[in-house]
Amino acid sequence: MAEGDVLLPVMAEVVEEKMKLEPERSRFPHCVVWTPIPVLTWLFPFIGHMGICTSSGVIRDFAGPYYVSEDCMAFGKPVKYWQLDPNLVYASGPNPWDTAVHEASEEYKHRMHNLCCDNCHSHVAMAMNLMKYHNTSWNMVKLCIYSLIYSRYVRWVFPIL
Repeated sequence: MAEGDVLLPVMAEVVEEKMKLEPERSRFPHCVVWTPIPVLTWLFPFIGHMGICTSSGVIRDFAGPYYVSEDCMAFGKPVKYWQLDPNLVYASGPNPWDTAVHEASEEYKHRMHNLCCDNCHSHVAMAMNLMKYHNTSWNMVKLCIYSLIYSRYVRWVFPIL
C-alpha cells in the first residue's frame, strides 16, 4: 500500500469534519442561513432575515444600518440553512469563500439598510457574486427563490397543544 493511499481517507475525513454542521453552536459552514422576522414573516412567510457563513460556520449578517453582525443574527438563531458546495466557487486566490464573505461584510458596514432593496439578502448576494459562486450572478430575488427550494430546517419542533 502506498503512502498516498493511507493519507487520502484521512484527509477526506478532515475535510468532511470541517464542513460538519453544528446547529447547537450555530455553526453552519458554507451555508446561507435564514430566520423569521417577527410579524413580517407571519404576514409573508417567504420573507425573512438572511446571513452567510464562513468556511468555519461563523454567521455574518447585515443586521441594520452600517452594521454587519458576526455570530449573532439580528432576529435569533437560524431556523433554515442552505448548504452550498465550496467546489462551485470560481474566484481565485487563497480562501476565496472567506475572502468574499469578509469583503462583502466590510462593504456593508458602510451602507444604510433598506428593507426593500439594499438589505441582508443583498449582502449575501454580494458575497456570492464576489466568490463567483456557481459562476452566475446573484440577487435578492434569486436568493429568495433558491433558499425556498433548497434550504432545510435546522430542526423540526412541533408544539404540544
